[in-house]
Amino acid sequence: MTGKPLKDYFVEKDMPALRSPLVHPFSNFDVPHLLGIHAAARPDHPFLIWEPFEGEARTWSYARFEHEVKQVAAGLKKRGVKKGERVLIHLDNCPESIIAWYACAHLGAVAVTTNARSVEDDLVYFSEHAEVVGAITQPCFAALVATACKHIKWLAVTETDNGAAPEEKNRPPKSESFAALYGDIADVPMRAPEPMLPVGVQYTSGTTSRPKGVVWTHANALWGGKVCAMHEDLRASDVHLTYLPLFHTNAQSYSVLAALWVGATVVLQPRFSASRFWPISQKHGCTWTSMVPFCLRALMSQDLPKSHSYRYWGNGISSPPTDNHFGIKTIGWWGMTETITHGIVGDIHLPNRPMSIGKPSPAYEIAILDDNGASVAPGETGNLLVRGVPGLSLFLEYLNNPEATANTYDDQGYFVTGDRVTLGEDGFISFADRDKDMLKVGGENVAASEIERVVMTVPGIQECAVVAKRDPMLDEVPVVFVLVPGGEAAAPKDLAAQIAAACAKGLADFKRPRDIRIVDALPRSTLDKIAKAELRKIVNGD
Repeated sequence: MTGKPLKDYFVEKDMPALRSPLVHPFSNFDVPHLLGIHAAARPDHPFLIWEPFEGEARTWSYARFEHEVKQVAAGLKKRGVKKGERVLIHLDNCPESIIAWYACAHLGAVAVTTNARSVEDDLVYFSEHAEVVGAITQPCFAALVATACKHIKWLAVTETDNGAAPEEKNRPPKSESFAALYGDIADVPMRAPEPMLPVGVQYTSGTTSRPKGVVWTHANALWGGKVCAMHEDLRASDVHLTYLPLFHTNAQSYSVLAALWVGATVVLQPRFSASRFWPISQKHGCTWTSMVPFCLRALMSQDLPKSHSYRYWGNGISSPPTDNHFGIKTIGWWGMTETITHGIVGDIHLPNRPMSIGKPSPAYEIAILDDNGASVAPGETGNLLVRGVPGLSLFLEYLNNPEATANTYDDQGYFVTGDRVTLGEDGFISFADRDKDMLKVGGENVAASEIERVVMTVPGIQECAVVAKRDPMLDEVPVVFVLVPGGEAAAPKDLAAQIAAACAKGLADFKRPRDIRIVDALPRSTLDKIAKAELRKIVNGD
């Protein structure tokens, strides 16, 4: 490198500050080639086992899975999908969701995975913002997707609703069935590897009024698979139970891609079921799964089997008190859609401080800064920042939003997460809180501004503010304060009903306020801003 500026060893993307290295762990490699390696080396080993709540269980070996991925890729190509074009995948957990994602990857297209609980307004935004050319969905969502995605050229609909027989009115015609996508694999030969080619988009809530589309490259996906597998100590003999939604990073990266990286097995369920958790885990000898607090609490009410095969669980905290009850070591972790994998993680082989999220992953640079930009001392709480390589260890960009992409990095190239953490004297890190305008509702990130935008469409409201109320099962639920001159006495008698109706139409169910409070004044802070901290104290009785 003598005599040559460091910047010349990088390939610039959209912004001078964001660069991807010419040589990295996935040079001349991408997602289809990873799948192809395992399909050739262990063709008969089970990759995907589907355990629906209705209907029969099904198993795909690595060879069968790769073959069907290629068949669907051929069908996408026949429908005119080209490399770089985006395809909407709007599905609850089902085998078709995974097959479609990897089919897009094989073809060089980009899978846009969206929350299956989205309403029409969400889907209009997702489809138009991502400029999707086609959509894959299931019978119960088909009419919604067809109505919302006005510019798509084709629609493919699965034959069941995650294993359950659809209502007769929702059955797709044969020409629009997912089965009709299956084509001739000779039409889709393996592409040359393109690790920096976009492979997926996930929409994630931020503090702005609309979610941002987080773009992953093939290198991002491979990074997630490899690093997650290392953090989780995954092996080819592992069986990873997956019930968290496949449109989220946890299931896509922590579970499926991680299992694929080592050639392990994924057991997929439509969603979490406390009553089915242990029977399915024992049936398949499951050794790994991701937990969230809601699921852990639900399992505490279930009878514990005399034996099981779990080696580890992953969760937002290390070594919770429930580990003694279940006899399983839990690894804490922290990550975001933008970080692909865990930026902070507990150690598999060494003890972790209980209730911590772990220590910085060797794969990232972590900074914890006070509000003046100085590093915090042990024992102090500060803002969490992460530095990596865009397109490799960090997301490539926010889709069609260069300004948001640029604004999310500081002058030193650190990604500003919006989370606050506490640095312990022992080096372990504990989660403190998130950006105060972000709520965590049953594992789903919800921006207060998304809810406020919909509430303000109701006539007669001067201002509104959404805050989080603590909830024993969902962690947090939204509560909205609505400012009306004269307060509740002067407001229309049906104002709360109007607000509820607007939210039912414009917001997914988990985003809807659980309580609507009509007031004649709101507490204020500096510059006349609404003092949401005071509102949080009111709803939580602090």
